[in-house]
Amino acid sequence: MKLVKHLLDAKGRNVISISPAASVFDAIKIMADESIGSLVVMDEHDKLVGIVTERDYARKVIVKGRSSHDTPVEEIMTADVMTASSEHTVKSCMELMTEKKLRHLPVVENGQVIAMVSIGDLVQAIIADQQKEIEHLEHYISS
Repeated sequence: MKLVKHLLDAKGRNVISISPAASVFDAIKIMADESIGSLVVMDEHDKLVGIVTERDYARKVIVKGRSSHDTPVEEIMTADVMTASSEHTVKSCMELMTEKKLRHLPVVENGQVIAMVSIGDLVQAIIADQQKEIEHLEHYISS
């Protein structure tokens, strides 16, 4: 079973974060510039305090007629963040994300965020594993 650490070896461990006091506009700009759908929210001590997503922006700013320039990230972020470790399996992360309806999952080791995985990352890893299994079975059958 593939572990998150194997996925991160291929994907990388880039963490892009924002302060809870930053404006939602700044968060959305970073997400757009980086082509990502979420940011981890870190305090001044690099402690994970939340996650903010494009969905948060749509539901808690746009739909409510709030200003993205005047609204701080801390007012729309999710503070109760589900996380995984690099030792979790891809399958267990997929199950957690499906059950909790999450699209992004911070990976935490020793209290520090080391990466972020998306549902798309997990789907790609599962498809790659299945493709390898199919190739193995085809080779076994043809031998």
